[in-house]
Order: sequence, then structure tokens, then C-alpha cells
Amino acid sequence: MATYKIRVATGDFLCGGTLDSVAVTLVGTQGESPKFHLDKCGKDFSPGAVDEYVVQSEQDLGPILLVRLHKERYGIFPPTRWNCSFVEVTGPSEEVYRFPCYQWIVGYATLELREGAAKTISKDADNQVFLRHRTEELRAKQQAFRYKEFQPGWPKCLDVATVDDLHPNYQYSSTKTSTLEVNMATGQVELKLKGLLDCKSSWNKLDDIRRSFWFHRSPATEYVSTHWDEDAFFGYQYINGVNPVTIRKCTEIPAKFPVTHEMVAKSLENHTTLDQELEKGNLFLVDCEILEGVPATELNGRRQHITAPICLLRLTPQGELLPIAIQLTQQPGPESPIFLPSDSEWDWALAKFWVRNSTFHIHEVLTHLLYTHLMAEVFTLATIRHLPMCHPLYKLLIPHTRYTLHINVLGRVRLFGPGGLIDEATATGFHGLSVLLAKGLSALTYSTLCLPDDLKERGVESLPNYYYKEDGMKLWEAIHSFVSGIVSLYYPDDISVREDPELQAWVAEIFDKALLGRESSGFPSHLETIAELTKYLTMVIFTGSIRHASVNNGQFDFGAWMPNYPSSMRKPPPKAKGNATFESNLETLPDVSTTCRSLFILWLLSKEPGDRRPLGCYPAEHFTEEEPKQVIATFQNRLAQISKEIEERNRHLPLPYNYLNPPEIENSTSI
Repeated sequence: MATYKIRVATGDFLCGGTLDSVAVTLVGTQGESPKFHLDKCGKDFSPGAVDEYVVQSEQDLGPILLVRLHKERYGIFPPTRWNCSFVEVTGPSEEVYRFPCYQWIVGYATLELREGAAKTISKDADNQVFLRHRTEELRAKQQAFRYKEFQPGWPKCLDVATVDDLHPNYQYSSTKTSTLEVNMATGQVELKLKGLLDCKSSWNKLDDIRRSFWFHRSPATEYVSTHWDEDAFFGYQYINGVNPVTIRKCTEIPAKFPVTHEMVAKSLENHTTLDQELEKGNLFLVDCEILEGVPATELNGRRQHITAPICLLRLTPQGELLPIAIQLTQQPGPESPIFLPSDSEWDWALAKFWVRNSTFHIHEVLTHLLYTHLMAEVFTLATIRHLPMCHPLYKLLIPHTRYTLHINVLGRVRLFGPGGLIDEATATGFHGLSVLLAKGLSALTYSTLCLPDDLKERGVESLPNYYYKEDGMKLWEAIHSFVSGIVSLYYPDDISVREDPELQAWVAEIFDKALLGRESSGFPSHLETIAELTKYLTMVIFTGSIRHASVNNGQFDFGAWMPNYPSSMRKPPPKAKGNATFESNLETLPDVSTTCRSLFILWLLSKEPGDRRPLGCYPAEHFTEEEPKQVIATFQNRLAQISKEIEERNRHLPLPYNYLNPPEIENSTSI
């Protein structure tokens, strides 16, 4: 007779426990136990509980390979869901086997868990039980998680209609769902009570904009509303605002943007010229060419307008980045004048409004939606479909996919899909958004999502006071070191990378479903070396966590003051100078209703609805061995050090840059 001690942990979630009967079968190298019903005095399997049981087997089963959890009917009670964290088995010789689960079990079902040591398929080559388990697990997940085309030219997405169709493993927790719904309701109620959502007229004066979301002000929103019209703050936002990835060094003045020294002489010191500034590397461009041809929609019965401006900025000896010339179209000529700081106050203000508006579209559709949400969704689906739970890369990546499917499905229904909030609040509407996103995907490259490559390609590695770059590079290097430590434990050489069919299927699916098989993207469709794998995994984790935080978390801070981040323009771009007035500018900016709808979106997306997992926080212990746990601890210590460095720097800044402070970064794209 062999005695086994069994510990079963229930997840600490609202309604995470179950009233159903739970039984267990142990599968070892020397046999299989009968089904043991787990029942003790009192209530079993309550949220957060770890229940202990002792069972007897007629024979020693040898090393335990698998545990089968049987969730069955209990009396007359209806079925309830159960969130199981892990099962731990202690054998007759006190050897301990841990079986990670961290899943919801729905209805009456049998779930088979394998012992928690991470293994690539090559390590299971001689074990038919484990090979069968891997195959059956992936087959079931590939049947349950299928792709569909949401719009032509977009990355493929999960084929479900609503979040109710998602398995509970990938849905928001009850806490997160209820908090999000409350946030949405309270935000809309505030605006409705103020009578702003139904007001289709222009703002009478800028100060009236403060009425919208008055109770949601913060030091950052106050700073923006005070400094928004300063040229230095305009330039600052292209390195530390919510879209810090579009600015690039100007190595020559484009023929389509015929700026001359005489035009900008008043913006330069007497001892320098435009050519000299160009040679010194002090000139930078924000070119919104990708917006050319993107159609605009109607809002409140009025046609909106989109243009594709070009903005030239200069880095001053004082380290400020100042706009010195703006052209509102891609075609120079008499009807596309170049606006200058020396123009009238309202001409220059209008030109900057257009650049801000164009940046809004590029940020929301490309930098935010495409580069983080939609890419992260394919990363998530490929991970679920091609990496079994025992795979070391599944264990590495799964915390960085948490809630991504839920927020994206919800977004397609309520935010960026037809008739969604964006359709009602931005000049692109859904149709223009679709066109722009497809254009963005056709231009997306691997280097865009790899921070060191992106900085080098844009020529901004040495740009001073670029906190996104400084913090982002520290975090990229920390993740790269973390990933390298994990990879080295399970891939001894390049051959082991090349010959891992599950890994290669994962990479190939991302290339096919996210990049639509476009080789010019530079994304790999297979990986050859440990170095390539490490960089690729770093990119995946960075994209879903750090990149998303950098372009998401500050949206309300910089957009609450609408003139700083207008979502639409009601008049076409001017074809001549000298006609802009304060009143005409207000008539160009979004009306009251559109302003409030866009602010509601920005507030909602910036407000994390609880149940957070900050970067490096892994309460679900998918790795059971000591070596990866030590790698994780080293990573967490480095994140803590980076946080201290950021907080020390921020103490000396008039506007702290806190978006890449590790405690403020979610592990995954989840809002």
C-alpha cells in the first residue's frame, strides 16, 4: 500500500470556488491509480484555499507523470465553475510533484495536467505519454481558438463575436469587468448631466473645455492645459508624449518640403544657418505622409477633414525641441504654404492644431491599436495554439498575454468597430480607421517593434531628454537579459532552436497571421539561433507590456485638454496665410459633443480597472524548477532598481515621466 498526500489550491478569485465534486487520478511510470474523490469535513475548494488530502494506492505508482482532475456533479446542485491554481502530490518517499493549472474548469469535465518541469518536445521524445499529452492539448486548443479576418489588410484576430464567447480563462475577472462597467457608466453620466454629449456647437472659449471631466484633473492634465500652446512643449511631446516613436532625424530637407534658411532665420541663432543645423544633426521631422488619402467621416452631420502635414523641428543648444516650419500637405505649392513661428499667432496655432490632429490619428490607429493591441493578439493566439503548457516559452509568455483577448474582442464590439466609440468621435470614423490601419500594416517592419533598431533607424539614439528612449532601453535590456536567462536553461545550442517544431510553428503563425506573410516586413518566419530567439521573445514581451504602457497610459494626461490633442477638424486645412482668427480656429476644432466623446475614450483607456499585474509580477507559478525562479528573481530586482532610478530623475522634472516606471506597466495589453 502506498500513501500519497495531495494538496489542491483554488484561485483567489470572486466565485473561484466550486460546489461540484472533485476527484483525482494519479498516473505514474508504474501504473495508474483508481479515481480518488477529494472530500473532507467542511467546505472544499473555497477561493484562495489550499485543501489537503491523503489517499491510498494498492501499489507504488513510481514517479508521477500526470494528474487527472475530474469535476463531477454533486447531488442536486447545478454545475459551478472552478478556478484551480495547482495540484501538488507528495509520494511515499516524500518526493514532491507540482502540477501547475491556473485555469477555470467549466461544467463537468476531466482536465489532465502534467508535472510542471518545463520541457521542449525533444525532452519528451522517449515518453509516449507526454508526447500524446502535448499532441492532444494542442489539437484541442487549435480547434477552440480559430482566426478570422475582421477587415481586409488587418492582422487576423480571434473568431468570436463577443466576450461572452471567450473561455473564462481569457475573460476579465469579475472585479475587472465590474470596475470597467462602472467607469464607463460614471464617465458618461457626468458628461450627460452637464449637457455636453448632445451639444453640437463650437466651444465659445477655451476655458469652457475645463468643464468636461473637471473632476478627473491631475497634476499632469493641469500642466498640459497651462503649457499646451508653448512651442517647446509641442516639441517635447514628440519624445515624451503618448506618441514618442514618430519623430526622426532630418538628414536632408525633403524636396516635397521646400524650407529655406530665409524662412526660418528668425527661429535660428544669428551664428548658424539651416544647412549648418542640418549638418550638426539638430533637425528632426514628423512626417504624417501615411495619412494621405485616408478618408474622413461625418460627425454630427458635418464632414470632417484629414490632411498629411510635415513638421520640421530644431534641437536648440538648451536641449529644447522647437517646431520651426509646418506644411499642411505633402504637395508643396501656392495653395500649401509653409507656416512659421514668425507668422501671426492664430496662423501658427492653426498649423500646430493640424499637426496635433494628424498625430492623434497616427497614434490611436497605428502606434496604439496596430503596434500593440492587434500584434499582441496574434502573439497570444499563436502562444495558445502552438506551445503546450509544459513548453518553457509558454510558461515565459503566458503572463504577458493576460486579458489581451478580452480587451480586443471588447474593443471590436464597443470601441473601434463599426458604430463604436471611435466611429463617433474621430475624423477617420471606422472606414478611415480601416484604411489607415491597413496602410500601417503594409509598412510595418520588424525593426519598428525592436526598440534599439527603431531608435537607430530613426536616428534619435542621442536625442537628449528623451525619457521614453532612456527608460525604454533600460527595460529592453532588462527583458533581454531575463529572456536570455530562461532560454539558456532549455536551449543548449542553435540546433535545439532550429529543431523545435512547436517553436517554429509559433513563429510561422505570427508571420502569417499578423504580417499576412509579407517578407518585406523583415519579420522572421522561422528562427535559426539562440540570439534570434532571444531578440524575438524580447520584442514580444516588450510590445505587450512596455510599448503599450508608453502609448496608452498618458492618453488622458495629454488629451484631456482638447486643443492639445484634437480628434477631428471641422474645416479643411487653409490654403493661404493671414485668415486664421481665434473664432475660426474654434470653428475648426472639434465641437462640444465630439470633444467629450473623445475625452471619454481617452479617460477610459487610461484608467486601469483594477486586477493589475505589474511588469515582472508572476503570482501564477508556471515554472516549478529553481533555476528559472532565480532568473525571475534577478529580473524583478533589476526592475526595482530601474524604478528607483526613474523616481529619482522624476523628482527634478517639472512634468515627471512615469509611464515606463515598472510598477505602472501592466504585464500585458489588458486595457
